[in-house]
Parts: sequence; structure tokens; C-alpha cells
Amino acid sequence: MSGEPSLFSRASAEIIDLHRFFVDWFVAARADAVEFGRFEAVMGEGLTMVAPNGQILDRDAVVDHIRTSRATCDDGFSISIEDIRPGWQDADTIVIFYIEAQLRAGKHSRRQSSAVFTTSSSAPNGVEWRHLHETWLQAPED
Repeated sequence: MSGEPSLFSRASAEIIDLHRFFVDWFVAARADAVEFGRFEAVMGEGLTMVAPNGQILDRDAVVDHIRTSRATCDDGFSISIEDIRPGWQDADTIVIFYIEAQLRAGKHSRRQSSAVFTTSSSAPNGVEWRHLHETWLQAPED
């Protein structure tokens, strides 16, 4: 087991990879080359999300929202992930904290996120998203 990446490393890689997927999926010029199944594969059954506005979404609502948001951004859309750090952990579950910074239509926003991951041998990075909570640090300007 010493050769296997740590749960924190796998969850961190998943956070970065999923946000790369979002950029590719949302940017109109790139969306045709992206496989949506990758997103669905890492959204664990029973997933819940607390959006930055406080709305609670189940897995179906999250998947539907992302699916219908395909190609809705211009080439200037970007996401960066900052300050990834571990929280509570046991053998197959971990809480990760990170900051997501976005540039969309010339407007910057930042959100503090906490995510719960469990191990999954079928997921690309070996973990599935189980819960996500996002809180505005800086909401996009209107």
C-alpha cells in the first residue's frame, strides 16, 4: 500500500481535474471535445451540495445543472484552485478545504469550499464526491 497515493493526494488531484473539466465543458470553443461521463462517474450516489447562495442540491440537480451549462462561457472563463488542505479523515473518507477562484465574463469571484470524498476503485482518481459546501468569499459583481 505504500506505493499508492494518499487519500489526500487523490482527492486533491480530483478537485483540480474536475475544475479543469468544468472549464473545458463550459467554454464553447472546447465543449465538443469533452466527455460528460467523466463528471457523472465521480459524483457519488447520494451526493449533496450546498451552493454559495445556500440552496441545497441533490445529485440529480447538480448533474442536470452542469449538463445544461455546457458551452455557456466565452474563452475568458477560468478557474483556479488555491489553498487545498486536508480536514478530517479516516481510512476511506476525507474532508478537503480549498478556495475556488473564477473569472467569468470579466467578473472575478472566490468561494471557500469543503468537500467530502470517499474511495472508489472505479473513479478516475480513486475517489468520489459525496458532499460539497461552497460559501462566497467574493461574489461576482453585478
